[in-house]
Amino acid sequence: MIPSVNASGSDTRGLLYYLYETGKFEDHTDPHLVASFDGMSPDPGRDPHATLKDLQQLLDQPVMALAEHARPAKHVWHTSVRTAPGDRTLSDEEWADVARRIVAATGIDPGDGKPGCRWAAVRHAADHIHIIATLVTEDGHRPDDFRSGARAQAEARLIEKELGLREVAPGDGTAAQRPTSAERHKAKRQGRTQTAREELRETVRQAVTGVRSDEEFFTRLAAAGLLIRKRVAPSGDLLGYKVALPDDRNKDGQPVFYPGARLAPDLSLPRIRERWSADLPEQLPSTAPPAAARVSPSTARRRTASVVWASITIVEHGTDGLAAAYIASASEVLDALAKTSAAHTRNELRAAASAFERAARSHVHAERGHDRALRQAARDLVHGGPALGRGEHGATTAMAIDMLFFFITAAMHWHARKGHAQQAAAARQAAEHLRAAYQAAAVQPLGALQQRGRSLDRPVLQRQKALLREALPELAERILAEPGWFALAATISDAAAAGHDPAVLLSTAVQRRELDTADSVSDVLVWRLRRIAGLPADTSSPTELARRRVSLSSRRPSPQRTSPSGRSDGHGSGTTR
Repeated sequence: MIPSVNASGSDTRGLLYYLYETGKFEDHTDPHLVASFDGMSPDPGRDPHATLKDLQQLLDQPVMALAEHARPAKHVWHTSVRTAPGDRTLSDEEWADVARRIVAATGIDPGDGKPGCRWAAVRHAADHIHIIATLVTEDGHRPDDFRSGARAQAEARLIEKELGLREVAPGDGTAAQRPTSAERHKAKRQGRTQTAREELRETVRQAVTGVRSDEEFFTRLAAAGLLIRKRVAPSGDLLGYKVALPDDRNKDGQPVFYPGARLAPDLSLPRIRERWSADLPEQLPSTAPPAAARVSPSTARRRTASVVWASITIVEHGTDGLAAAYIASASEVLDALAKTSAAHTRNELRAAASAFERAARSHVHAERGHDRALRQAARDLVHGGPALGRGEHGATTAMAIDMLFFFITAAMHWHARKGHAQQAAAARQAAEHLRAAYQAAAVQPLGALQQRGRSLDRPVLQRQKALLREALPELAERILAEPGWFALAATISDAAAAGHDPAVLLSTAVQRRELDTADSVSDVLVWRLRRIAGLPADTSSPTELARRRVSLSSRRPSPQRTSPSGRSDGHGSGTTR
């Protein structure tokens, strides 16, 4: 059950009109009262003789009884209370009880003989009600509604248990503000799939990915087509900003601007600056790199996979402050990957990034600075440009997604240990979207590897099976039973041809990393081996594979083997990447 307490307003009649209107809003059906402060308030929905004005005047009566100078400027309190998706439909009587409990818990009408405010609960859909109240009690005072939103949430947790509803994870005040009902209806009227608030949040999130200065941030916002207003102090210092969509207008035809902090707590200008504030200025150029210095999309993805792999240890074993910083920076990596990936993975990656942004915020203070490698990976992805959905671009996308899946799983466990229920749930949701994106990205490169593995000579396959049983005795039989075994066999063959010791590579690939959450252990090992050994991610082109083998051979001192730490004895291709 999800209560959403909105800011106070000043137009009782206007809000009632919205609650009872059916012509403009398709989901408004049969609007009617389910409860009110006195149990007998006029209901314009069911009583043909009652009007909105009748109900408005009744609710406003304590306000109007005050002298004009004593009336609060904003006297209308409003909350919606919604059941979670999948919950059963509550009866009017159950909703009436919910309404009475919410107004009591929030201090609007506390009961027990204490003076309360006048209120009414309107139901115009199967899954939610709206409660409207006027913020003057019957004895002419302001109600004790301090932190009414948090109090409503706490009461909702109790109601869920008693009514057998889905128990929604409690919030901690770090979530982004949800769109209002008016914003949702406006988006629906305009044919938008997202509200303006949600679209702006996603655009600003992507704009801040890997940035290193105010100038670069605002340049990206402008390039994304947003309208920008900056808040400047008399001294000339930049204090904040607002953004708007060019085609999102109010009734007067003016753009509707949203401050960054109203999009998400970590999108205020001071919070954005924290991302690069701990970096050394001489190390971090604040402008986009020249074209000649930019990495290719495939190189950016391969580097991302390596950085993400190394970052998992920090989340698992680092301090809380470091873990929080790395998780926040990983959100930027997800945004950058979603922005630059091909169409067949983009939607799932965008959904993963959208879900994980909730996991990127908690009350744990992020110790910035050490996470610069992740932010650099995000920056490289952005400046590397769009990736194709095939060849080395597509295969390295699958490699990066594979590593991100394990990072986000580690983040989910970290949040769960800290008691961050909403963040852990968000990370779990992001992991599921990444799983779907991976399946789309990996089908072609893994298919090519499996085909090559099946074509290996039988004696070669037998030797590789024996090698696997010796190197990974606890995992070998599971791997050999998987369809992906042949892709791993081809990878072991490629690693041996490049001069690596496959047994050492396999041992290195499974060190300190859990594999229980993997759908296919062989798939995971394919990407880890190809990354550690510097092998091409895509082998669908024999010409490309031959070229990369020649390149690796020319760079490799002889003889050379990979050490158990994953680093070569020299400076060749055995170095962990």
